[in-house]
Parts: sequence; structure tokens; C-alpha cells
Amino acid sequence: MTHVLVTGGAGFIGTHVTAALLGAGHEVRVLDSAHPAAHSGPLPRDVHGAPLVHGDVRDISTVAGVLQGIDVVVHQAAMVGLGVDLDDLPAYVGCNDLGTAVLLAAMARQGVRRLVLASSMVVYGEGAYTCPADGPVRPAGREVADLVAGRFEPACPSCGRELTPGLVDEDAPLDPRSVYAATKVAQEHLSAAWARQTGGSVAALRYHNVYGPGMPRDTPYSGVAAIFRSALEAGRAPRVFEDGGQRRDFVHVSDVAQANLAALAVDRPGLRAYNVASGRPATVGAMATELARAVDGPRPVVTGEFRLGDVRHIVASPARAAAELGFTAATDLTAGMAEFAHAALRR
Repeated sequence: MTHVLVTGGAGFIGTHVTAALLGAGHEVRVLDSAHPAAHSGPLPRDVHGAPLVHGDVRDISTVAGVLQGIDVVVHQAAMVGLGVDLDDLPAYVGCNDLGTAVLLAAMARQGVRRLVLASSMVVYGEGAYTCPADGPVRPAGREVADLVAGRFEPACPSCGRELTPGLVDEDAPLDPRSVYAATKVAQEHLSAAWARQTGGSVAALRYHNVYGPGMPRDTPYSGVAAIFRSALEAGRAPRVFEDGGQRRDFVHVSDVAQANLAALAVDRPGLRAYNVASGRPATVGAMATELARAVDGPRPVVTGEFRLGDVRHIVASPARAAAELGFTAATDLTAGMAEFAHAALRR
């Protein structure tokens, strides 16, 4: 039996991870700050029976206390999403990067040497692309003028030709294109530095688009699936940005929980990253259509709107997680959306 601390364990993904760890026979303790971006009310006394400590991962004394007797930390605590505007920047850096730094320093002092880090596919920026003339390329950031004109597909930075999107693997360069993405890269870098200095082990799980029961309802920090679900629940058509053709990998939260469970066994020095994805990409428009069909709701409306921090295509290779963790996502999009369409959401 392993003694595990789950930070952010009362949140959307954290509650599912905690349940999976308990179901596998591990001893679990939860730390959660009840951040208003994830919680609208008081925290429960426990999470699926695991004791919950109400405290902030940035508080040194609190973290030192909850680490007593812990073998592995599963670090889910973070402020997520693109946010509202740059006024959110200090909050993202404080929650995500300062919080991770405090946690790592406390782990080093107390001899806790294993970390499972909730990272994100946003660290890649755009996904993998190939130009018919120039081969594999990294497209530059999209320009507002192009997006306003409805030119959503990135072009080759050398010759301007249309690119073919492919699968991004864990060795791709990191290219964060939003504040949230920059903080997730920083979390990985801080964790890697900690591992080098302590001989510790980090499994960085780069989640792709996670959805499922318990997602926060429609807030500026919600995932797109929850935003569409909230619209349908109110009888409104989901509003799909751009032309709906942007490709993502939607992975069910139950699969994400199993990936965390698998990563618990990683005990090799240094940081090793893993895509946590279904391996079955879909467009945002197709996801919205599946969700609307599941509730017999209004068809999605394609608006042409955009957010500058978004990327066009980001689809993962799940090969490393399958080979090294034995993790393969089990839930396909149609079945997952049929369940999600009627599942309880977090208020």
C-alpha cells in the first residue's frame, strides 16, 4: 500500500483520481484550497472517504504537515483554462508556479522523492505539422488579421503553403501560447530541476481535453465540453468558435484517473512526460454535434469567433503512455458524450 497526497483532490479531476487510488487500495490524503475558479461552496469533510485538509499549496506550514508519512504526491492543484484577461496572470503564476515551488521545496526537506504532475497538452502550443515542400515545421503564432478574415489554418512559416496536421509526441518542442500554458511549462521545468537535485522521479502527465462527470459548469475557466453542455441544458445551441474544424483529443476523466494510477508506479530518476489522450482525435464541431445529439438538443452554431490564445490543431500520440505505463484510454467519444450529456456537473 502506498501513502499518497493528492493536491487539488476535491476538484474535478482530483476527485476522480482520489477515487481510483482508493479503489486500488492506496492510502490517500487530500489537500485543497477551495479556489473559487473550481468551487462555489464549502469543501466536504472528505473525498470518497479520504481525509481532506483545507489549505493552500502555497502555505509552507500546511504543506509540511500534510506531507508527513507520504510516499508519493499526485499534484493536481492548479488554476486552469485561458482565463478572462491578463489581469488573471498573477493568479495563474501564484497558484500554479509558486504553489508547485513550495510543494517541491517541502518534498525535498521531508525526503518525498516521487511526484505525479498534472501537466497539459497546452505546453506544446500548436501540434505537429508537415509542409509538402519543407517537411516537419513549427507554425508561427496565428495573426489576428488572419483569424478575423476566417483564415484559421496555420501556414508554413517558410513557403506559406497549407500544412497537414499530425500527431504530437512528448519529444516535441515546448511552445506555450497562453499564460496558462506558460505556467504549465514552468511547472515541468521546476519539477525537472527538483528531480535533478534530489534524485527524485517525476511523471508529467500531459492531459489533453478532459471531460466527464463533475466538470465545473459554464465559467471563464471551464473546458469547452462543459460550456457546450451548459448551453444545451439551457435550451441554447452550442456556439462553436472558428469554423468548428479545429482538432482535439477528448479524453474521459475516468481514463485520466487510470493514467494517474498507472503513473504511481514510475520510479526512475528525472522527469518523464506522457501524453494522456484517447488517440482518437475529433473536431470541436464533431464533439458539439455528438453532445447535442445525445440530448436531442439544438444543432451547434458555428460562429467564426476566436480566442487568440487558442491553437488550431493539437492531437497526441498515446504510444509512450501505452508502452511505458500500460495505459490506454477506454472510453470513445460517442459513448463518453452520451454519458456526459446527462451527468451531474459541478456548480
